Amino acid sequence: MSDNTSDTHDTGAAAPEPGPAKAAPATPSVAGLNWEREVLEKLVLSTVRERRANRRWSIFFKLMTLVLVFIGIAAYFDFTFPGSDSETLGRHTALIEIEGNIETEGSGSAAVVIPALNKAFSDNGSVAIVLHINSPGGSPVQAGMIVDEIRRLRRGYPSKPLYVVVDEICASGGYYIAAAGDKIYVNKASIVGSIGVLMDGFGFNGIMGKVGVERRLLTAGADKGFMDPFSPLTDKHRQHAQTMLNEIHAQFIDVVRSGRGKRLKETPETFSGLFWTGARAIEMGLADGLGTVDTVARDVIHAEDIVDYTQHEGLPERVLKKFGAAMGAGAMKAAVQTAAPAIR
Repeated sequence: MSDNTSDTHDTGAAAPEPGPAKAAPATPSVAGLNWEREVLEKLVLSTVRERRANRRWSIFFKLMTLVLVFIGIAAYFDFTFPGSDSETLGRHTALIEIEGNIETEGSGSAAVVIPALNKAFSDNGSVAIVLHINSPGGSPVQAGMIVDEIRRLRRGYPSKPLYVVVDEICASGGYYIAAAGDKIYVNKASIVGSIGVLMDGFGFNGIMGKVGVERRLLTAGADKGFMDPFSPLTDKHRQHAQTMLNEIHAQFIDVVRSGRGKRLKETPETFSGLFWTGARAIEMGLADGLGTVDTVARDVIHAEDIVDYTQHEGLPERVLKKFGAAMGAGAMKAAVQTAAPAIR
């Protein structure tokens, strides 16, 4: 019995033997996650900042472009801003300045002076116009166009006189314009007169022969090479040029006589091309008295408020001149331009 019992206990389920332990599942490191998150946050923030900066600069450049475009348009079309309209100033003296040579460009050109004259005469607040001239002369064509417009406006606005005030010099083309005014006021030391016409240039044909340079000029028309500086000046061409100068001189004399009338005290030297001081010009009837823009506005016109109607240079012209484009254009023009009559 005892043997069977022990066998029964021996055949029971045996306890499992201990084996190697199973590895626990891996969990991500907290430090590793924080590092990746920080890098991503920095990248995102950096991208956002860069986009914001780019957007700000883009807005800035767009605004600057709009401002420059607006300024350019305003300068080109001569816009005025609220408060700058001369009509709001009431009764006033209109001022137009002519500075420098009378030519196709600048303050002495017909394209600049004529619009200013029209604006000054048509303004209801202007009681008189003062033309302030400081010019040695220039183109008879430009001066003639301005004189014709002055005469037309004086007929259209008979109650508005036009006075001329001379600064340093008012000679030739400058005086051509001044003679169309109602009265001319000068400084006693101003230079006035030079009622004459000239056509100047150079002749290089003599020196070309000495250095062995041959001029090869081909023309269709016997006189097409007229006034060519590298060809001899023939008697025919000389006489033709003199005839033109005499004709323009006669036009100049007619403008002076018409404008000055009985005030002009003619002498053999009056139309010779000489010029005189302002004091002497008054004695000769070329001017009416001494005065400045301020004294004429105050004592003659009795309207001390002065409004400048001069058409000033716009932004494009100033920019071009700043970078020398105008100088280059002028040099090229002088190099290729043929001789033309000038009253200076």
